Amino acid sequence: MGDIESGRLVVRHAEPSDHTALTGTDPIAAAGDGARRASIRRWCEQGRALLAEDARGPVGYAVLEYTFFEQGFLTLLTVAPAARRQGVATRLLTAVEAACTTPRLFTSTNVSNQPMQHLLLRAGWQPAGLVHGLDDGDPELFYLCPPANLSRSSTLRTLPDTVIGKESRS
Repeated sequence: MGDIESGRLVVRHAEPSDHTALTGTDPIAAAGDGARRASIRRWCEQGRALLAEDARGPVGYAVLEYTFFEQGFLTLLTVAPAARRQGVATRLLTAVEAACTTPRLFTSTNVSNQPMQHLLLRAGWQPAGLVHGLDDGDPELFYLCPPANLSRSSTLRTLPDTVIGKESRS
């Protein structure tokens, strides 16, 4: 996969019918993990998934839930391997910030997941804690979205379809 197809990336709420296509963008689900496939279906049905797509179809997705002390929580953000390093994750992260309806937004990632840590730090997210014991030998780092990112996107709370052209990619 080269550059974003046709220079356009659209981020929108996933529909229940999008679950099969999203499975193809997720390496764990694509490898046959039944629990991940079921989660993707549930997230789409509940309106919790945001998907990024170009002219070829979905290239990644993010999940926003409110189960972490009733605050926003970015549960998962994944980009198809062939679409990485093209700004998709950054656009998904910005869309999650725009869609969040609570005053705080958190996420977590394993210590071993350097790409996600770099994405969050570049976006201004602050480390908020460390938890051992979730994955053996790979602690979980928690991050807090800066309030400015949430207020910056407060006018987008309804998350209209966001079309992003080449000129605005990072």
